[in-house]
Amino acid sequence: MDNMIGKLLDNRYEILDIIGQGGMAMVYRATDRRLNRAVAVKILRSDLAGDEEFRRRFRDEAQAVAMLAHPNIVSVYDVSRGETEYIVMELIDGITLKQYMQRRGKLNWREALHFIIEIMRGLQHAHSRGIIHRDIKPQNVMVLRDGSVKIADFGIALLGSAAQPTMTQEALGSVHYISPEQAKGERTDARSDIYSAGVVLYEMLTNRLPFEGDNAVSVAIQHLNSVPLSPCEIDPTVPSALEKICMKAMAGELGRRYASADEMLADLLEFRKNPDTTLGFTIEDLRDDNTDEPTQHVPVSRIKSNVPPRPVREREAEEDHEQESGKTTLTKGLIAAAIVLVCAVALIGLWRFVLRSFHNVEPVQTEFVVPYLVGKSVEEAEADEEIGGVFTIVVVGQRASADYAAGQIIEQTPAAGRTVRENREISVFVSTGIKSDTMPNVINQEHRAAKIILRELGLNLEVNVSSEEYSDTVPAGYVIRSNPAAGETIQDGDTVILVLSKGVKTLTATVTKLTEIPLEQAQTIVSNLGLVCLIEYAHDDVVPTDFVISQSIPADTTVEQGSSIKLIVSLGPEVVEVIEEPLAEPTTDETEEPTTESPADNAEVTELPEATEESETTEAQT
Repeated sequence: MDNMIGKLLDNRYEILDIIGQGGMAMVYRATDRRLNRAVAVKILRSDLAGDEEFRRRFRDEAQAVAMLAHPNIVSVYDVSRGETEYIVMELIDGITLKQYMQRRGKLNWREALHFIIEIMRGLQHAHSRGIIHRDIKPQNVMVLRDGSVKIADFGIALLGSAAQPTMTQEALGSVHYISPEQAKGERTDARSDIYSAGVVLYEMLTNRLPFEGDNAVSVAIQHLNSVPLSPCEIDPTVPSALEKICMKAMAGELGRRYASADEMLADLLEFRKNPDTTLGFTIEDLRDDNTDEPTQHVPVSRIKSNVPPRPVREREAEEDHEQESGKTTLTKGLIAAAIVLVCAVALIGLWRFVLRSFHNVEPVQTEFVVPYLVGKSVEEAEADEEIGGVFTIVVVGQRASADYAAGQIIEQTPAAGRTVRENREISVFVSTGIKSDTMPNVINQEHRAAKIILRELGLNLEVNVSSEEYSDTVPAGYVIRSNPAAGETIQDGDTVILVLSKGVKTLTATVTKLTEIPLEQAQTIVSNLGLVCLIEYAHDDVVPTDFVISQSIPADTTVEQGSSIKLIVSLGPEVVEVIEEPLAEPTTDETEEPTTESPADNAEVTELPEATEESETTEAQT
């Protein structure tokens, strides 16, 4: 398992899983917790993080893409240059153009035209900011579910003003698409991207690469010295003007190639508007006379010059035959002239008759207004009186639509109301109905991961989390079930309800009053509540022995089962034991003479006279 999965970068980007890898970086699916959206995080590979050259190139890519903001270029949201260097980009819901071509095979020229126009618009924006991609190939072009295109991976891009590096290993790996100047290690500019885009267009039109070889070096040499077969030689249905655009983009000499993305895009748009356009140059204008390789196109004139001359005897025999037949030539000529004269007179008479017959006929219509076809089926549109005999409807693709039923036209080119003269072909996209898919199984998925899985379906689903439920098997925060259930059909805009687990349910009990009842009765109640009973004893002058004096959890309190409750049980009043000491018996001394009772002992106490002041003073002094 990748050690980045599960990490939280800068306390914001939670790495979920890996979705791709390149020569120097790994790309992960992640969640931006701050904005609650799915993103792609490109992280410099750990084994290259210590290499300053790779770190510099990674920073150059971040600098390049941070300058770009265009619908046909993958957006960059954030860049970090901390301990872990990464680039945060939009998460693309689609596949590469290479995968698209592998699934579809050779594309029809209208589809190829759509893709190359989008690619050139992205390059036009990058070049206007001084950024040269240097690695344009189908693997670096993303096709989204709606058919739009985004250029990705500016890993070896550079600023036009930057120092020119040597051809990197990544570029060598893309040798089928590199320009001749890249193969030679010379300075590159915007025209290198144009050459690569031309190769991509060539591959879309012919379902093959212009140059093939046993190794990268042999292919690179062909880019320098050879001219590929033209697309029409492989597929005669490719329009001549589109072929010329492709071959001009792939011209080996910089002076014969398109000078800018603007120039090539202008020709593409002109061709889309009028496929019969001539564009003002020919395939031969793009040829390098010094190039002579097996894949080079051989002009017709060269083929004719290689036909061996006829023998002299054959020519002499023909001259003799001409002299013999010369005598009859004059006679035949006079007869032919007479026939021609008669025919001419007849034709003049016929022409005058036609002019008189059609004198009041209206002139032939040369301009036509494009009708509105959206909402009709192709059959209904073709049966329309405005279409029949005037316009040709061509279905170029299908797309899901919540607004139009399956089979109805949802888009047309040219738009309704436009006036056309020569090109009377209307390209249409047909609805496949409401976009739908099969509900994936998200049970036992963490709820955030489940939302990402549903979002990737591209169905604009509204995902709601219902009240949580207890589960003995599903951890808290994970999905117990979904509505619709896995396997059911879901459509664009549907609502999906996810029921989450609260974990294992904890049982509770409400404590009752346990005081002033016998201990045995209190223990039975505590046991029935599922609580643990702890007992302590204490004396009490009021509560009888073995009755409960107090409880640690008050009555009417709800607690989890298994909790402990302490009961204080009475020992009754505390008994204080009084110990009396025996009185001491009088001791007699045989030698002691008996005391005589003083007369005063038996005399009655008489009241003493009040002391006089003098006597008090005397007593005090004493």
